Amino acid sequence: MNDKIPLLVICGPTASGKTAVGAELAKRLDGEVVSADSMQIYKNMDIVTAVPSMEERLGVPHHLMNILDTDDAFSVADYVKLASQTIREVYSRGKLPIVVGGTGLYISSLVDNISFEEAASDNTVRSRLEAEAREKGGAYMLERLRSVDPDAAARLHENNVIRIVRALELFETTGRSFDENMRISREKESPYELCMIGLNYENRQDLYDRIDRRVTIMAENGMVEEAERVYRSGEMRTAAQAIGFKELIPYFEGQEDKESCLDKIRQSTRHYAKRQLTWFRRDARICWVNLTKNEQSDKILEKCLNIVAKSKIMCYNNK
Repeated sequence: MNDKIPLLVICGPTASGKTAVGAELAKRLDGEVVSADSMQIYKNMDIVTAVPSMEERLGVPHHLMNILDTDDAFSVADYVKLASQTIREVYSRGKLPIVVGGTGLYISSLVDNISFEEAASDNTVRSRLEAEAREKGGAYMLERLRSVDPDAAARLHENNVIRIVRALELFETTGRSFDENMRISREKESPYELCMIGLNYENRQDLYDRIDRRVTIMAENGMVEEAERVYRSGEMRTAAQAIGFKELIPYFEGQEDKESCLDKIRQSTRHYAKRQLTWFRRDARICWVNLTKNEQSDKILEKCLNIVAKSKIMCYNNK
């Protein structure tokens, strides 16, 4: 008997409609959603990070959202440990675990069963690199990373100082790139029978238009006020990394007008979507659903269900 856990993954760039599709699939397939979003895991940032409302969740349990304070550190190793435990619990209840999100590193580390037990960690090296980052800034640190690990640097933004420092720490401690460290850390076969679905738009401009509209709606729904509350609280160690937060800081400090900052959020989100697509397209296991403008939700759902039906995950019995 094959004892692998069936796991459905819905991934893709931001604003591609993953949240709605994940909830609808969970309803149809008797599943529960496990978030794979590195920012939705934090409290008090629901609008900035597009946490789905209770209405959008369609009565489906959603896990790993709103569980950490905005000043808490949380690594990919933490995510893999917590998500793996959550998936086992969902499956033990006779439900199908459905991972939904756009944080590529979280998803690939989870489904590939990356073991972080042997990952090198040196607090002295990390503290030195963090101090250097505070003094010289993210752009300088990213350039340093590019000189020793260009592949990791290409996937990161200069504002993502936490991951830049981690990649530099890995290199200094092991002499190996981030990808090489991840490769050798795959100690065991994955415990999952996978079905991975990626959502994207055939016309890139259609995706960008969705991003622009979403930022406008988020601003109308109180995104700026929400971000300012976090900013004024001073608890922003992690929040400062979130798109939709860091771009508003000049507005909070009286250096730029609000609309200029919102335009920067739109631009940053478009750039992030491109990086997400670059990451996910490297994974040949992902079955892509290419969407068109104004495509009806029932047609999108039908495409996804057809992919699931052809996969092996529905052949697994929870016994």
